[in-house]
Amino acid sequence: MTQIHPTAVIDDKAQLGENVQIGPFCCVGPKVVLGDGVRLISHVTIAGRTYIGADVTIYPFASIGHPPQDLKYNGEDSQLIIGDKNTIREYVTLQPGTAGGGMVTQIGSNNLFMVASHIAHDCQVGNHVIMANGATLGGHVQVEDHAIIGGLSAVHQFVRIGAHAIIGGMSGVEHDVIPYGHVKGERANLSGLNLIGLKRRGFSTAAIQELRSAYQDLFESTAHPLADRVDAVGEKYAHNENVMQLVGFIRQDSPRSLCLPQSAAA
Repeated sequence: MTQIHPTAVIDDKAQLGENVQIGPFCCVGPKVVLGDGVRLISHVTIAGRTYIGADVTIYPFASIGHPPQDLKYNGEDSQLIIGDKNTIREYVTLQPGTAGGGMVTQIGSNNLFMVASHIAHDCQVGNHVIMANGATLGGHVQVEDHAIIGGLSAVHQFVRIGAHAIIGGMSGVEHDVIPYGHVKGERANLSGLNLIGLKRRGFSTAAIQELRSAYQDLFESTAHPLADRVDAVGEKYAHNENVMQLVGFIRQDSPRSLCLPQSAAA
């Protein structure tokens, strides 16, 4: 049974699924769709063309779907799409897309957005992503599955964060982060692989060892240009799906260069 606190303001045109719970002083706009089992704890405001999937929990003072912080935004009827089973903590801000970025910000399922984290316009965020307190994504950022973005870190617009990567706390990320990578620093550099994360997610010792060997071939030997090293790794590990995911990521066109180890970057 849907439960709505008497102090909540829900537009008559909003669409609510089954067993939705809306707590005190929440505001839900006319173009909002709330899936089954959504819980708004209290003081949550949801605006714009925002779709929220099933079993999402949103904590007090989160601001969802309000106009993006982009001076080029001109009131276009863009979207924010949020998947299932996300946890959105206090003071989180999630903003819709713009005409310059495909008109949609899209967030997958089973993510945790901790206090005061921010996802800007036109971002594409996968599944099982964790953004710690105060972590921020600039516009047009892509974050793949199982990535972790540390507290008070900032990701520059148009950057790509690969699957299973981890961003150390208080890092400024200006370049693309490879899948399985670990980056950190005031101006973040690649410091290795996310070995702890890989072990926690059940990667076998053999799988991790092959990823480490591929990483060494790519980044610890600089006798040849990176493009040549990528081709060599692609041939050597063609049988390995994890390594080929890394190779494919590096080969993709991107407006940002690759985040490299400090020695290589220098």
